Amino acid sequence: MDTRFFNFYNLTEDQAIALLNTPQDRIGEEDSRYIAVSHLVNFPTERSIQALIAAVQQTDPALDNRIVRRKAIETLGRLRATQALPALHRCLQDEDCYAVENAAWAIGEIGTRDPEILETVAQLLGKPGQAYRTIVRTLANLDYQPALARIRGFADSADLPTASAAMTAVCRLTRDYSSIDKVVAMMQHPNVLARRLSIQDLMDAKYYSAIPDIARCPVSLVFRLRGIRALAEAGMADGSIAFAEVQPYLEQTLRDHPKDLSLVHAYAQLPELPALIRQLYETDFGRCYLATQTILERYAEEAPAALFSTYAEEARSDYGAHFHVVKLFGWLQHSPAYDLLVEVLHDRQPQFQKSRAAAAIALGELGNPNAIPELIACLGTQIWDLKYAALLALEKLGHYSARELLAHDEDSLLQAKGRSRAPLKDSANTA
Repeated sequence: MDTRFFNFYNLTEDQAIALLNTPQDRIGEEDSRYIAVSHLVNFPTERSIQALIAAVQQTDPALDNRIVRRKAIETLGRLRATQALPALHRCLQDEDCYAVENAAWAIGEIGTRDPEILETVAQLLGKPGQAYRTIVRTLANLDYQPALARIRGFADSADLPTASAAMTAVCRLTRDYSSIDKVVAMMQHPNVLARRLSIQDLMDAKYYSAIPDIARCPVSLVFRLRGIRALAEAGMADGSIAFAEVQPYLEQTLRDHPKDLSLVHAYAQLPELPALIRQLYETDFGRCYLATQTILERYAEEAPAALFSTYAEEARSDYGAHFHVVKLFGWLQHSPAYDLLVEVLHDRQPQFQKSRAAAAIALGELGNPNAIPELIACLGTQIWDLKYAALLALEKLGHYSARELLAHDEDSLLQAKGRSRAPLKDSANTA
């Protein structure tokens, strides 16, 4: 679990517990019980867990308290607090559907074989207005066979994420994966949420054969990397796959060239460049990648000036567009963007973290050897994708010896990369 962004608040455990226990009407303007309950994820102690359980049991119907309860339930799940199971079990009967959803998820994270708790979760499938996807995933993760028939009924749900979870759950519970291709196919659905969540379902199923399809799925590389990484780590740990089988798809995803994706959208007619630039701000990254590819193919000469302009006006504060603009400067091999890319490479603002790896890849594309020390400096960070992207960029610049610096890295994928020898071809440049 990536915990990089958990510890935003300068609170001790005692301060967070005291703030959480403070009645809402006595909370100061600059204080927040929600911040306190969120911060306690950093303290896996009995004191914190008991404070969170007490917050869950506080059933004041005021909105502020309901929100705190929901977060307390989630935090107990993240802490995998087995002692919270009785309280979470009671939450499954709550009138607050969001508290119910969080409780079902938390029970799945903690794990239990208690048939009474599991059956209560399963009975939610017959209750209107519930978050069925979460419930189905929990039942599958806990291998609750008595729920199989009830789960089958959701495989044809009009809600695509629920249908995907149900199809996956049926495969897992029956140990018959002959129909898992329906979930794989969901990664090419026009609905972006269906594409994203089908990756999660394939992770749940430990379906290693889906790695090439995940690499081509037109969603943010955050979702693709998460899926490939989870499957790679699980498969390498149990001996099902080797790093060499994963490596080309992992590196293809880190490079993130639109030609390596199976795009699901198309234009009826060629948009003008300003319209394509606006598409870089879309929340559906499938549309962003289509715009990126079209800019590269049709507007390569005019694009750099327009990209500098949109960066100055908006993209510098929009983390999605920021990422795509950074990548485009690299794919366009626009040398005047060098200083901007170095600045992004070292930007520690949390919302722009994925742009740092994008900047590394882009610097490799520019081919300027001055970037080598900047990239080597990134190998000392704790951010695995930035380190890996920096190494790919260094290899693009002909600097292969840096690979040895990662041969003993604590991260299993970086270690495997560090110990590998033959450089892989850049698929985007050989397509």
